[in-house]
Amino acid sequence: MKRFKGTVAVLVALLLVVSFVSGCSSNNGSSNNTGTATSTGGTTSEKQKVIGIVLPTKDEPRWIQDETRFNDALKDTPYSAEIMFSQGDSAREKSNVETLISQGIKVLILCPQDASAAAAAAEAAKNAGVKVISYDRLILGTDAVDYYVTFDSVEVGRKQGQYLVDHATGKNNPLYLYAGALSDNNSFLFFQGAWEVLQPKIADGTFVIANSSKAEAVKSKQTLTRDEMSSIIGQITTNWDFSTAKNLAQANLSQASSSLKGNVFILAPNDGTARSIADTFAADPAVKSYVITGQDAEKPSVQYIIDGKQSMTVFKDVRVLVRDAINAALTYLDGGTPESTTTYNNNVKDVPSKPSEVQVVDKSNVKSILIDSGYYSESDFTWPTQ
Repeated sequence: MKRFKGTVAVLVALLLVVSFVSGCSSNNGSSNNTGTATSTGGTTSEKQKVIGIVLPTKDEPRWIQDETRFNDALKDTPYSAEIMFSQGDSAREKSNVETLISQGIKVLILCPQDASAAAAAAEAAKNAGVKVISYDRLILGTDAVDYYVTFDSVEVGRKQGQYLVDHATGKNNPLYLYAGALSDNNSFLFFQGAWEVLQPKIADGTFVIANSSKAEAVKSKQTLTRDEMSSIIGQITTNWDFSTAKNLAQANLSQASSSLKGNVFILAPNDGTARSIADTFAADPAVKSYVITGQDAEKPSVQYIIDGKQSMTVFKDVRVLVRDAINAALTYLDGGTPESTTTYNNNVKDVPSKPSEVQVVDKSNVKSILIDSGYYSESDFTWPTQ
């Protein structure tokens, strides 16, 4: 009888151990090759995973930054999110959205890889009763977009163009134009804003367009049609790709006469391409100096600005954009409608939006805007010795 009681005790102990291990493993979350499950501020069972987020790629610092900010923004809410990445593939993007729908999301935050191709993913979400928030880039060609969370993209371009104008003196300054991907509606908005500011200075001879016959053909027009911008962007596109930007800059410089070198001005669409283009121009002995734009305040470009290799960046505080996206999602989950101050037409409907502000950062204010605000730490960078 004593042996039987001992055996029962051992079995009970074993069952308790198995139960404990099983309980621990059930709270580990999940991951796959396109995204990661995030349940911050509590266990999965405590939070409602009703927000799905799809970002373009994990291969650029900007989107990894956004992933971290989204996780932080959800910590003190009753919700968690599944964050997935499309890796530059519109088919994967749609598959990601379908996966999220099958998991029961109520709100989709989607930054499209291709603005037009993403319409199919948005429509799939709408048909499932999911609210669709277009994030950072506007989804085109569909009425399935409920809200657009963005920075003022036209203003980004204006600030880039104005920086070049403010640093130019005299006449016939060589101006090299570069743009984002044709598939991204933001590329048009950035270029539109920059052109509004640059065109009068092209017309009066302050700048000479160095690398775009398409832009040269319309240099007398301050307001361009979508087709005219498309034609120009198609000639100067970087596709948001570092290698493409480098190769295009090398080709431009190899074809440029000596009069189109010297002290040059460069409209670069974002930080990643700016670094590639800057390195290429710096390597050409006929280029005496350059002023080059950027945007996103990526850490490598902040270091470039500190080191004098990049002139400026347009800082779009991702914390603000993420906060605005999460607030819009929470408003929908509460049965409300997010506040809007303007609309953006996506070729089918006017999508409500409340654009977030942007700031110019250069060597003169990099510490006050990016370090003192807590966006980055001073230890993230190498500073010149005093």
